[in-house]
Amino acid sequence: MSRFLTGSLVFLAAVGGPVAAADQSPPERGRKALTETPFIPAFWSSRAIPEVWRQWGEHEKPTDYPAALRDRYGLHPAPYPNDGLPMGLRKARYVLGTGVGADCMLCHGGSLLGTSYIGLGNSTLDIQALFEELARADGINKKLPFTFGNVRGTNEADGFGVYLLGFRKPDLSLSGEWKNLGLRDDVCADVPAWWLLKKKRTMYYTGATDARSVRSLMQFMMHPLNGPQDFHKAEPAFREILEYLVSLEPPKYPFPVDSAKVAKGAAVFNDTCARCHGTYGEKWTYPNRVIPLAEIGTDPNRHAGVGVAYGTAYAESWFGKEKSGWFVDGKLLRVTAGYQAPPLDGIWATAPYLHNGSVPTLYGVLNSATRPKLFTRTFKTAETDYDKERVGWKVTELSSPPDPKLPGIERRKVYDTTQSGRSNRGHTYGDGLSDEDRWAVIEYLKTL
Repeated sequence: MSRFLTGSLVFLAAVGGPVAAADQSPPERGRKALTETPFIPAFWSSRAIPEVWRQWGEHEKPTDYPAALRDRYGLHPAPYPNDGLPMGLRKARYVLGTGVGADCMLCHGGSLLGTSYIGLGNSTLDIQALFEELARADGINKKLPFTFGNVRGTNEADGFGVYLLGFRKPDLSLSGEWKNLGLRDDVCADVPAWWLLKKKRTMYYTGATDARSVRSLMQFMMHPLNGPQDFHKAEPAFREILEYLVSLEPPKYPFPVDSAKVAKGAAVFNDTCARCHGTYGEKWTYPNRVIPLAEIGTDPNRHAGVGVAYGTAYAESWFGKEKSGWFVDGKLLRVTAGYQAPPLDGIWATAPYLHNGSVPTLYGVLNSATRPKLFTRTFKTAETDYDKERVGWKVTELSSPPDPKLPGIERRKVYDTTQSGRSNRGHTYGDGLSDEDRWAVIEYLKTL
């Protein structure tokens, strides 16, 4: 074999060309695309990350700067090569040269007990502070166009989709003006785990679209530097990314469980919870039920957060023209009566709970009278921060809201369930259980 040919094959293998791709399955290629490809151009220049500490009120750069950066914004080490950046940030093309952008794992990459996971919702992220301070590090002092995050660990992801589509024509070219498609930024969405997609026929908290929609996953590519051709070019890769997402498995509960309690809890669960959340084991079932708002009783803001104007624009756009829809071509958004009861695989790892993250533990989910009304937590994810008994995050209950004079990054550490979008009411199905049965169900949930 010639030296030139040998060198060419080595090069192709190194960049993921035909030699490497031939030996990979679609999920493997999807993981590679997800973790290596910058689908979204950079938001910030290359100097923003090294200089952002100057926005923190520090007199000198912290000694362990990568750790300080992660702690400041609720980011996590990347479990894949990422140029020294935390999971969720990546090098990407900028207006001139290379800068730093965000990717899916900013919200869909979390850590638990010292391990980072792709697909675990990031329950520690302060996305508001991240975008505000990195912009200021670049010398841009403009206010964000809407609130990106009201409370740490939640975000206004639905608002991003509504806001960005407002700038696009149906073919996804830029319109030159913004159309308000019903933007609101008081939803406070908790990020669901990607591994739940494998069981679901519909996705999003409202069950609004086909869980196998590829184009729906691509909405956050609507950076102004991405044109229609970028969406067309990326669609095959996102088809394989979806294959990867539905291949993900949840982490197993790493602590001892009481087998007698597990058996008792399984029986109680199957009698009281399975009709909505399904059954588990080798012959699992999942009903894909949407529970009407009047029945579930949880905060309605997420349900109202994506309305008719956005649904119509989405249906008329490239996103809604996806092939092989449910009955005709086009995977459209649909209006539902409430919230979809999710599968509970890996639920021990996905605290806090309810669609807005308003309940820090499973015990609180099953006993609504015990839910804290005003609380904070460390926003760290070590074993010392995890509540093994109640299953979820340890919190500190507070007697009064934070001082409005505090910086936003401090105020957002407090979850106030009296605020819009943050109610912890509803889902009271566990209230009728005896405490013995409730603890048994929790023990069983650890094993899912």
